[in-house]
Amino acid sequence: MKLNLKRPLVFFDLETTGTNPSKDRIIEYAFIKLMPDESQVSISGRVNPEMPIPKESTEVHGITDMDVKDEPNFKEVAMEILRFIEDCDLAGYNLLRFDVPVLNEEFSRSEINFDPTRHRIVDAQHIFYLMEPRTLKAAYKYFCGKSLDNAHSALADTQATLEVLKAQVERYEGVTIEMDGEEKAPIVNDIDALHGLTASKFVDLAGRFAYNDKGEEVFNFGKFKGQTVESVLAKEPGYYDWMMKGDFPMDTKRALTRIRMRALTGK
Repeated sequence: MKLNLKRPLVFFDLETTGTNPSKDRIIEYAFIKLMPDESQVSISGRVNPEMPIPKESTEVHGITDMDVKDEPNFKEVAMEILRFIEDCDLAGYNLLRFDVPVLNEEFSRSEINFDPTRHRIVDAQHIFYLMEPRTLKAAYKYFCGKSLDNAHSALADTQATLEVLKAQVERYEGVTIEMDGEEKAPIVNDIDALHGLTASKFVDLAGRFAYNDKGEEVFNFGKFKGQTVESVLAKEPGYYDWMMKGDFPMDTKRALTRIRMRALTGK
């Protein structure tokens, strides 16, 4: 199965100290670049997170503090990663909810500008949950007929996701399902279409803000959930300061600031 690519598609996976994108750090990464001619190049490595790795995280991926104590920190490898994914689309498994936000936070800490909107993003998990709700391990078995023996190794998970996405497109292209009360065939061999199918409808990567039916940004959490951000900031201006000082990802804070400045300037 050959994916129809207009530009390289980079599959990636991260192992981290935990599951909070605003706090936790990368400890292992793997990126596989699939070229339009089907050739592949990859980079991978481990990172010193400059914080202790919790025991419960080590139990998942098997990486300890000792394993990464002599590794470079993220800032030392950030430019290599940024250059590797430049002018490419991105793909992975659960990357919209986790890997992209984590990567974005790490770039921000390194004072490197990374704009996820410049990349078309395809999340194989979204396709899998839509068509056959399962885990990556089960997806690999189901679509590829193989056992994922090294699950939670970044390189093994990334390679598995590459194979799963190709198998998903081959299996489901042209298959109709009921969506929004209509029979549709959502899977096509086209990265633009797959991006539109799996891309987040949230304003920020963490999903703290979403769009309502009118295309307005609304809060997606807390006491103001469902209310437009502009209206809340107008009646509760202190809420902006509370969020900016709070434990929210930098991407969320940038989105909030962008909305606030637009309301103040009318631009």
